[in-house]
Amino acid sequence: MLHNLNQKLVLFYCLIFGIIFLSACQTPENSSDKQPASQPNIIFIMSDDHTTQAFGTYGSRLASLDPTPVLDELSAGGMVFDQAFCHNSICTPSRANILTGQYSQTNGVLDLDGVLPIEKQYLPMEMKELGYQTAIIGKWHLKEEPVKFDYYEVLPGQGKYFDPEFRKKGEGNWPDNLVSYEGHSSDIITDRTLDWLENKRTKDQPFFLMHHYKAPHDDFEFASRYASYLEGTEIPEPASLYEQPNFGSEATMGKNGSLIQRIGTSVSDRHTYRSYVNQYGFESEDEKEATHLAYQEYLKRYLRCVKGVDDNLGRLFSYLKEKGLWENTVIIYTGDQGFMLGEHDYMDKRWMYDESMRMPFIVHYPEGIEAGSRSDAIINNTDYGPTMLELAGGQVPDYMQGKSFANVLSGESTEGSQRSTYYRYWMHLMHHDVPAHFGLRTKDYKLIFYYSLPSDMNSIGKPTMPWMNESYLIERTPAAWEFYDLSKDPKEVQNRYDDPAYLDVIAQLKQELKGKRVALNETDEDFPHIQEVIEAHWND
Repeated sequence: MLHNLNQKLVLFYCLIFGIIFLSACQTPENSSDKQPASQPNIIFIMSDDHTTQAFGTYGSRLASLDPTPVLDELSAGGMVFDQAFCHNSICTPSRANILTGQYSQTNGVLDLDGVLPIEKQYLPMEMKELGYQTAIIGKWHLKEEPVKFDYYEVLPGQGKYFDPEFRKKGEGNWPDNLVSYEGHSSDIITDRTLDWLENKRTKDQPFFLMHHYKAPHDDFEFASRYASYLEGTEIPEPASLYEQPNFGSEATMGKNGSLIQRIGTSVSDRHTYRSYVNQYGFESEDEKEATHLAYQEYLKRYLRCVKGVDDNLGRLFSYLKEKGLWENTVIIYTGDQGFMLGEHDYMDKRWMYDESMRMPFIVHYPEGIEAGSRSDAIINNTDYGPTMLELAGGQVPDYMQGKSFANVLSGESTEGSQRSTYYRYWMHLMHHDVPAHFGLRTKDYKLIFYYSLPSDMNSIGKPTMPWMNESYLIERTPAAWEFYDLSKDPKEVQNRYDDPAYLDVIAQLKQELKGKRVALNETDEDFPHIQEVIEAHWND
């Protein structure tokens, strides 16, 4: 009798525990909206003007110099993107694209003078909703206080390379909450990040950290310990630095070459008032020799700044490994855009040519990304925020225009990925004398339209920089199209827009470009003087 009772009790408790277990396993209908039990930390690292040409992993002409051993090791353990692009190759708009997940006309930041309103600091806001503590350390460049981050320590404006000041949360009211440190900015930014990780973050909460270097921004002030780095080394040069007879258009050269000395600041002394030949004092009767010497100086200064970033990332990564944070941390590395390293005899960025619009993009996450993987999926910087939100366990909000590519990171099919990416540069003839333009980039082709007008016609007749004289006024320059077959001409030195063999391809790209401008809220309805030029030249 007692034995039978014990058997019944055992069966009863088994039944109860079974019901409890099954109930716990039930998935509620809205479970996809729930925060995962274990979210990865996310560190978004961005250097200013670090272009793909200055990496080992991207296999450029500079790869043999081994400029980025730490970043190359990071890429070997994660995924490298070969087709990552910015929407606008200039600092402030690019950062706004990343913070908002929106294109420039939607977020309102068109140029360097643009201001990102506090209420549009979307990415840290969304991360906090997902349970993350948030911080940004280093370059900010978006004018308003980054109040949507739990913690910030950011450079005022562009900031200084040496003995930098930072605006720091908790040190008074913005913009007077300044603290200063002695040393090189790359070292100090790394120090401040390590201090936050060790002493300020909540250890039992996932974190989202934006870690932004000033380097290697012009004028490439490197730490003194790198003065001998690459000394005596001959830096490989791009062929287009010296010769490119079929490159460009009337928009970039002028009719019969009339604007060659005006459009695009240069390495050689081609440009009238801004060139590295003049800046570094290499003027010579032998123009090619002067250009060669200026290029060598330019690249060594640039790569010494890159070396400082790479070495400091070694410090950061060592800390993450020592503290047991390496395996469960998504590390993203990028630049805020590309940069011209002498290609086409140009300095700076702004152009739609690949060296300028292409961004390095590396993602490392041991728990979720296959080591040594590579992707040719087309992505752009409006997609970065949505992707990080999905990696954090969230959903992409409707107000973000960018698309998550988390499926690419996880090794799923890239079917449905973007066929093309849209580009727009607004700052007509400002600072580096680049004409305003927009265009479309697919895997095989690039179509660029230079409408060559400022967004504000009141700027016509004014100096391109406040200190310039009347010889360098903002003016109308020719409108023109350029088309490059990237499958045959990856260096973009042969403008094939007038080649009859590409009539159908160009017509299809124009149709796609027009549709994308409408879909992305990037038309010129609010700029009738620009729209007039577009309509007048669309069928040229």
